[in-house]
Amino acid sequence: MPWTPLDLAQPVGAFTGRKLVALRDDPAQCRALLRRAGVTFVALPAREAGEQCGYKDGVRLAPGGALTIRYRPAGLGTSCPVAAALALWEWHGLQEAAIAYLGSRVTAIEHFGSYNCRRIYGRAEGAWSEHATANAVDVAGFRLADGRRISVLRDWPDSGAKGRFLRAARDRACPVFATVLSPDYKSAHRDHLHLDQAQRGAMGWRGCR
Repeated sequence: MPWTPLDLAQPVGAFTGRKLVALRDDPAQCRALLRRAGVTFVALPAREAGEQCGYKDGVRLAPGGALTIRYRPAGLGTSCPVAAALALWEWHGLQEAAIAYLGSRVTAIEHFGSYNCRRIYGRAEGAWSEHATANAVDVAGFRLADGRRISVLRDWPDSGAKGRFLRAARDRACPVFATVLSPDYKSAHRDHLHLDQAQRGAMGWRGCR
């Protein structure tokens, strides 16, 4: 329900995504939710990098606790709402998709990082990327418990189980991230899933492509 407080231990609902985005305005509450859910993390010091870049709500996910998935490279640092959404994605979508399509759990997520002080697509002009405030992460692939590696770049065109898993992973990220962009969106995303928690005004429209 829209009026109930967010609880990361509860199933994802219709308003979960909007509540996650709203955590940008309350870093202390976001970190409290992570602790309550058993997520192990280290709060990052504020980073000042000009008017458009930097962050005040960064956290670095740590192994152990309620999260079973590790991140490669290790020590992923993101905005707190992105970290909370990653946890919910693991618990309420990603692992279920991996078991259903591949018969094995995800043990690691490979990524291209989060914080990067740049504009969208690296342009010299135009809107600033959510990466400029660590409010996004680019997922490149997955490692499974049985040793397999699923790559967005290599396996997205696959018409079998690997391709179906990747599309299910994208679709199940959409309820908890404000923006989910895949290779189906444009060639700039051919090798990763872009996940962010962009704030888009009162209506809070969401993008999933």
